[in-house]
Amino acid sequence: MSTSHVPAFTNSPKFVFFTDFDGTITTDDCNDYLVDNLGFGPERRQQLYTEVMANRMSFRNSFLEMFDSITTPYNECLDLLRQNIKLDPGFKGFYDWARENHIPIVILSSGTVPMIRTLLDSLLGPGWDIQIIGNNVVPRDGKSIDEKGGWQIDFHDESPYGHDKSLEIRKYSSLSDRPILFYAGDGVSDLSAAKETDLLFAKADKELVVWCEREGVPFVAFRDWNSILETCKKIAAGLITVEEAANSGI
Repeated sequence: MSTSHVPAFTNSPKFVFFTDFDGTITTDDCNDYLVDNLGFGPERRQQLYTEVMANRMSFRNSFLEMFDSITTPYNECLDLLRQNIKLDPGFKGFYDWARENHIPIVILSSGTVPMIRTLLDSLLGPGWDIQIIGNNVVPRDGKSIDEKGGWQIDFHDESPYGHDKSLEIRKYSSLSDRPILFYAGDGVSDLSAAKETDLLFAKADKELVVWCEREGVPFVAFRDWNSILETCKKIAAGLITVEEAANSGI
């Protein structure tokens, strides 16, 4: 069969690991950081997230409002993030283990792909091997993205999420010889993905945990990728099953 629509399945891996980027692979959310420091600030941002969590506003509309509050040139935004955003302390170890064991990592993000690529170049170094699917950035009419008020977000799809992460995951879960699927996330941008994989890792004390507890969605809480790595190693070695991990929350 053709694997062009599921590039992470090209070599028929046993596992595929989907993950959010902002606040999951990184310690801080890049988009929140820009909004808080260059946009309308944390108070309004938290108000918008509260509206999304209460189903009174779509994530797409909240994200659009947040990004529209930022007029700083895009290249200056990237410079600020390179100086301030750090990699989760356990992610490099997980990334190295996943590569050694032929486990594809696929980033599903509501952030912009150029921003993620720039940060991975800085945080992992050249030659990293991770597929990225996310939103994009485009210039406003008659402007360059690298001038004041010159850029805007270009959503991945027309869904209320802006990027409905479930759509990509379902390409894999619908395969007849499907791999075991994992997802790691932390916040409101991950709600569309939360029910789609065999095992969900949700960052402790963040919005995704609150939502999962409210909706009765099984998850394994994590604080950094060291614990994700340990759980995945146990599953890969056959020491525990995915179901046992999900039920125990380890």
